[in-house]
Amino acid sequence: RGISSDERPKRPLTAYFRFLKENHSAFRQKNPEMTNLELVKKIAGAWKELPASQKQVYEEARKTDWQRYTEQLAAYKAQLNPAQAAALKEERRKRLAKRRSFKAKRELTVLGKPKRPRNAYNIFVSENFQESEGVSPAAKLKQLFDAWRKMSASQKQPYLQLAEDDKVRYENEMKSWEAKMVELGREDLTRAGQQGRKKKTAGTAKKAGTAKKAGTAKKAATAKKAGT
Repeated sequence: RGISSDERPKRPLTAYFRFLKENHSAFRQKNPEMTNLELVKKIAGAWKELPASQKQVYEEARKTDWQRYTEQLAAYKAQLNPAQAAALKEERRKRLAKRRSFKAKRELTVLGKPKRPRNAYNIFVSENFQESEGVSPAAKLKQLFDAWRKMSASQKQPYLQLAEDDKVRYENEMKSWEAKMVELGREDLTRAGQQGRKKKTAGTAKKAGTAKKAGTAKKAATAKKAGT
């Protein structure tokens, strides 16, 4: 039968998150005016002030759950054949990559990274979307796409100019933003930093490939020598 990663046993909560889960409702009732962030900070403060003896209760519960989790995970892995194990490993890799991508985008938003420039067609769509015909967004986009294709070069020129202006805006804002990131010690977020990381990754992959080829050739030579 097919096995989904959803069937994989869930990791137990840490002592703090167990405390947070158990006390969230009570804190909410006492502080209805607080935002979720303020409430979590308040609960975190309460956890810090909690006596060690009371924290130990949550820690012991975590240990018990961890032992149960370990046993369940071993049983789960034991039922997988090699193909299923490989498929689930790939599924997990994709999930983690998606999660990292989401966190990276959220971080850039918080840090105020400038929005990328729009092209002429994007500007045309944004300016005419509300007035376009069509009962659904997809129908409106199709109508706008057809209209854009029929426009003459002179009719498109204002949008092309706006796109060029937006490129200038983006470059100016990016220079200021990247200078700020350098000051904050986040050169890795700048275009130069990302380019350097890509080159380093490519170089590492190339070295690994070369080493693998050398190892394969060495094994072949050893096997040939043994055969003779």
